[in-house]
Amino acid sequence: MGKGRLEAFSDGVIAIIITIMVLELKVPHDASLEALKHLAPVFLSYILSFIYVGIYWNNHHHMLHAVKSVTGATLWANLFLLFWLSLIPFVTAWMGENHFAKWPVICYGAVLIMNAIAYTILAKQLINHHGENSVLAHAIGSDTKGKISVGIYATAIAVSFIHPWLGFGLYFIVACIWFIPDRRIERTMRNDEHPFNN
Repeated sequence: MGKGRLEAFSDGVIAIIITIMVLELKVPHDASLEALKHLAPVFLSYILSFIYVGIYWNNHHHMLHAVKSVTGATLWANLFLLFWLSLIPFVTAWMGENHFAKWPVICYGAVLIMNAIAYTILAKQLINHHGENSVLAHAIGSDTKGKISVGIYATAIAVSFIHPWLGFGLYFIVACIWFIPDRRIERTMRNDEHPFNN
């Protein structure tokens, strides 16, 4: 089946997720700059989550651009990813409102890990559908970057039991790793179209 509806639905859900997150930024009733200082933790958590949602949207777009069609299993795998993405606004607000307390930071990391796992499941489902010699399979390869990210998430969760801010810092490091768009799919598709340009 075609991939158009899956892309359109996913884009709509991700747009709603970002909208929900920004609505958590409550306007202060005081007009002083001092009032903004109290919003700093909420705004900081919003920035990090906005970057993460943007990273997933970007990579999701590239991944679907590299495939021709989807299956019923792909639709469910995509819904599984969207489910975990939809929890980002909740843990973002909880973490920001509680000034990066232990359990909100730990739960934030758990949601990040589940997003990474769900994204990997979607990628593997698409690779199974298109074959091990497909553009997507060659682009993703062994996915070392993804495995390192999950390892950092797990480390961040563990250290958050003692120092939540250190855990938050590790989440930020993973965001920095992925902030520059992943060029693997673009590069592989370009080489596939022009094999003699290597």
